[in-house]
Amino acid sequence: MFNNKSMDEFFQQLTETNQKLLQSWVNLSQPGEPAADLAPMQQMMTGLTQSNPFLAQHSDFYKQQLDLWLGLIGAKEKAPVAVPEKGDRRFNAPEWEQPLFDYIKQNYLVTSRWLLQMVEQAHTDDAAREKMSFFTRQYVDAMSPANFAFTNPEVMKLALESKGESLQEGMKKLMADMQKGTITMTDESQFEVGKNLGISPGQVVFENELFQLLQYTPSTAKVYSRPLLIVPPCVNKYYIMDLQPDNSLVAYAVSQGFKTFLVSWKSVTPEMGHLEWDDYVENGVITACDVVRQIGKAEKINVLSFCIGGELVSTAMPVMQARGLDWIESVTLMTVMIDHTEPGDIKHFIDWNLIRKREALLSEGGVIGGKELSRTFSALRSNDLIWNYVVNNYLKGKTPAPFDLLYWNNDSANLALPMHTFFLRNMYLENNLIKPNSFSLCGVPIDLTTITTPTYIFAAREDHIVPWQSAYLSTRIFKGPLRYVLGASGHIAGAINPVKANKRNYWVNEDLSGDSEAWLNGAESRPGSWWQDWSQWLIPFSGEQIAAPKTHGNAAFKPIEPAPGRYVKERLD
Repeated sequence: MFNNKSMDEFFQQLTETNQKLLQSWVNLSQPGEPAADLAPMQQMMTGLTQSNPFLAQHSDFYKQQLDLWLGLIGAKEKAPVAVPEKGDRRFNAPEWEQPLFDYIKQNYLVTSRWLLQMVEQAHTDDAAREKMSFFTRQYVDAMSPANFAFTNPEVMKLALESKGESLQEGMKKLMADMQKGTITMTDESQFEVGKNLGISPGQVVFENELFQLLQYTPSTAKVYSRPLLIVPPCVNKYYIMDLQPDNSLVAYAVSQGFKTFLVSWKSVTPEMGHLEWDDYVENGVITACDVVRQIGKAEKINVLSFCIGGELVSTAMPVMQARGLDWIESVTLMTVMIDHTEPGDIKHFIDWNLIRKREALLSEGGVIGGKELSRTFSALRSNDLIWNYVVNNYLKGKTPAPFDLLYWNNDSANLALPMHTFFLRNMYLENNLIKPNSFSLCGVPIDLTTITTPTYIFAAREDHIVPWQSAYLSTRIFKGPLRYVLGASGHIAGAINPVKANKRNYWVNEDLSGDSEAWLNGAESRPGSWWQDWSQWLIPFSGEQIAAPKTHGNAAFKPIEPAPGRYVKERLD
């Protein structure tokens, strides 16, 4: 069995061997003589680079590599040539301070930055350069020494201490994940929808091919008369809104006295592969609004939407307006992108070649796999959502800790090919949502600038799917009373920030006259969850308080089954 002393001796032997190898390379003189004077070589490189910026990058790279080598063999006082960026946790373990692995780490950092600098100086247009930079970053992240057993001292140490059992266990986990087609990000044995996730009490009171409608049981003696309908994204399961009691947005809304309903989208099966965006508007959003009005005995309702659910709601509103259906009193857009002028890094996965290839198949229909979509989103933060688990699960053989957000992240849902292709073309590539009447849905030209409904817009400052600056641009589209609030953290952790946890902060600013940076510069930071701000904003639109209903549904829409319902429990193979 290896102990700490034997491990230290092992790493020291590796370091000494490498030092001897590098010394023989760097020593340009005869054996036994002092190392050659490198100053003339450095002077020559300096002269060459003074007149050529491109050569200057190579010269800096050469100098940094030389400093690394000299520091490793002891020919120069050792000082860090490169350090990880803030927030980079790949090299935090003390094992990376061993001389050999410190050299490997710094060599990787130096080389990575040099590659990225070369791309930034490429003679091409901005769009091509940005795409090259993104995929170079993907390559650089993949080639990190932390991702390979023999260049990761943590992995080697654990393998030696466990006599190889950690690597053996890692291979088992790799084979299991290959069979299911996803990387395991959490201990999935600790979670089950309906048992400890999505457990807010309620009933399914309506269902069709597309969705089930959940009505939640009030937890207060009185409720506001105007119902609240939650429309989550159809690309994921709804229970991100109802994880566990302490971090459930649904439970919070119910606790505030809002008469709460929720759309639970069905994961598309091959038989549903013909569905279009129009179907999600007509038989999804509009149908759900109508049923909620009837059950809630209210002419108008409030709607909270999340991510792509917000784009469905936004495109449904002009259709309803054209039909004289004035059903929505207020709308909340939670991390929703309407203006796709700058959609962030996800744009690098979407181009006309992809759209034309898919459009050739539209007549046949088809399904876009939820796992494919999930892998795309993970690639936007590959170090956190891919390589971190490759190292932990496959190289170290460990089981990741239980985490409800990551369990949900791996519980994907399928989309219909026609619906998703329409979304990519019209929203991402053509940015038609900001162009009045550029396309029609359900026979109605879509013009979002006609929407005068009071709107609450929430964005997250570190969102990698809906950049907060892009979400801010929605304030230039909708014409009704607007409130824009910015939360800390990312797309999910920023949105799902429970009041009880009292974590993070959010920014508010009533002045929406300037651009996003001007808004942030003038914003007030407030501690805790933005949910409190939202609930206070929503109360004036929610009607009077009445006695909480004691039953679910009504004579026309009777309870079908208890929440969370069948649709959300269906998992992809």
